[in-house]
Amino acid sequence: MSELHKFLFEGLPVRGMIVRLTDAWTEILRRRSSNTATGAYPAPVSELLGEMAAAGVLMQSNIKFNGALVLQVFGDGPVKLAVAEVQSDLSLRATATLVGEVPEGARLSQMVNVAGGGRCAITLDPKDRHPGQQPYQGVVPLHGDRHEKLEKLSDVLQHYMLQSEQLDTVLVLGANDQVAAGLLIQRMPVKGDGNLAGESLSHRENEDQIGRNEDYNRIAHLAASLTREELLTLDVDTILRRLFWEEKLLRFEPQQGASGPRFACTCSRERVGNMLRNLGAEEAESILAERETIEVGCEFCGQQYRFDAVDAAQLFVPSSASQPPGPAGLH
Repeated sequence: MSELHKFLFEGLPVRGMIVRLTDAWTEILRRRSSNTATGAYPAPVSELLGEMAAAGVLMQSNIKFNGALVLQVFGDGPVKLAVAEVQSDLSLRATATLVGEVPEGARLSQMVNVAGGGRCAITLDPKDRHPGQQPYQGVVPLHGDRHEKLEKLSDVLQHYMLQSEQLDTVLVLGANDQVAAGLLIQRMPVKGDGNLAGESLSHRENEDQIGRNEDYNRIAHLAASLTREELLTLDVDTILRRLFWEEKLLRFEPQQGASGPRFACTCSRERVGNMLRNLGAEEAESILAERETIEVGCEFCGQQYRFDAVDAAQLFVPSSASQPPGPAGLH
């Protein structure tokens, strides 16, 4: 069962999380491999997407955002786009679009950043938007401060969080065909020494503390020693005991099952209908002229939606016309 564990280092300005996606992750891979049009992901793509799913859960849980956190990696390589979306209730989905062959053992630069045009975007889409409200999006290149290509997603996201939150962060990510997992350690903004209840520092004061907290630096060094193999094969209790056996941890109740990370797709026939409506009646009619139905498949879950001529015509009936009420709108 997929699970998320949160913990604090008692008396220190440091927090942490570990996520292990098992059934949620294998369901994403199963749906992809059962799609006869696409087939299973190449191993490097599967590993990247698993790391993105794990990172998405950690980031969503860290900020407690009421809406969808969407993590995207895109660029000029054979992986045109990889997406992991995590809702506030930790339901998640993920997919990748390939436009070329992915070499065996390909690294991040070989998949999405061949010519240096790769980007990573983190979008926060509120659940209940106010009129005129737009999602927040931050975009960073897939290279470091000296324009060196970053080969690990964890390095990209650490760089992003340092820039956006001015908080030191360590991320360890890993995925295979059974497990996608991640460890996050982050320095908390504090006032005074070891005061977890103090008010947040101002933006400038917090930026000035980057890299200077000795307690965080010690714990971060321990966290960074965790190997990918250990992350994927050891249980959470063993990982925490091996890494932080000299630290006093305050652990919270694990989130699993209905309250934990789990696969769920937000696609629906209504949403697909809205997409077709946006295309316009003329485009829909031209598609139907070539074939008997309009077929749209969800890239996340594989669900197929079919609209015949009658279904399509109903999409363009004016809403003021007398007709049975449609399904409730999605929010």
